[in-house]
Amino acid sequence: MSKEMQELQKQWHSMMQTIHTNSNVVSFMNSRVGQYLDDHPFVALSLLVFIAVSAIPVAFFLIFVISTTVVACMGVIVIEGVVISVGGIALLCVLSGLGVLSLAVSGVLSICYIALSTLINYWHTPNSLVKKQEANENSLLQSSPPVLDPSNKNTKSE
Repeated sequence: MSKEMQELQKQWHSMMQTIHTNSNVVSFMNSRVGQYLDDHPFVALSLLVFIAVSAIPVAFFLIFVISTTVVACMGVIVIEGVVISVGGIALLCVLSGLGVLSLAVSGVLSICYIALSTLINYWHTPNSLVKKQEANENSLLQSSPPVLDPSNKNTKSE
C-alpha cells in the first residue's frame, strides 16, 4: 500500500477508536438495541441510510413549520392591530356623532322650553297681576294734575 493510504487508514482507525471509547456510544452499544444492530449490520446500515436521507426533508419541513408559525403570528398581530385601529376609529366617529346629536337635541329642547314658557306666561297671566296692573294705571291717572283744556265748556267763568 502506498504511504498515503496507510496514513488514511491510521486516521480512520484513530477516529473509530475515539467513537468506540465515547461514553455515550459505549452505553448505546451495551443496550439491547445497540447489541441487535451490532449483530445485524444490514439493518444498522439501512437505518443509517434512512436517517441520513430523511434528514433533509425533515429539516425542510421543520423550517416550513417554523416560518409559517412566525408568519402566522406576525399576520395575526398585524390583522389584530388593523381591526383594533378600525374599531377605534369607528368608535370615535360614533361618539362624535352622538355628541353632535346630543348638542342638537339639547338645543332644540332648550328652545322649545323657552318658547313654551314664554307663551304660557303670556297667555295665562294670573288675575291678581292683571288687577294690580290696572290699579297701578288708575292711581297714576288720578294722581296726575288735571290738564287745562280751553275747549272745555264746564269751566267756571263767573
